[in-house]
Amino acid sequence: NFIVTGLQDIDKCRQQLHDITVPLEVFEYIDQGRNPQLYTKECLERALAKNEQVKGKIDTMKKFKSLLIQELSKVFPEDMAKYRSIRGEDHPPS
Repeated sequence: NFIVTGLQDIDKCRQQLHDITVPLEVFEYIDQGRNPQLYTKECLERALAKNEQVKGKIDTMKKFKSLLIQELSKVFPEDMAKYRSIRGEDHPPS
């Protein structure tokens, strides 16, 4: 009777939870005897690591762009002056 009552309680709650999705990895954590909250923690850690990686790539590309514009300004000063005027930049990058 206890199990039946528990299943009925779960069935009653089903309507409130119909739009919630649980990643399959959470069930794998549970099957492995691990705490499902670790899944959230590890997802956040992976997201932070990826964010740092992408930030590093963005910073590298900004530095590359700056150096490229600098070198192109030395070789093609007139063209780069036009480019800067189109872009709304008044002065060459240092």
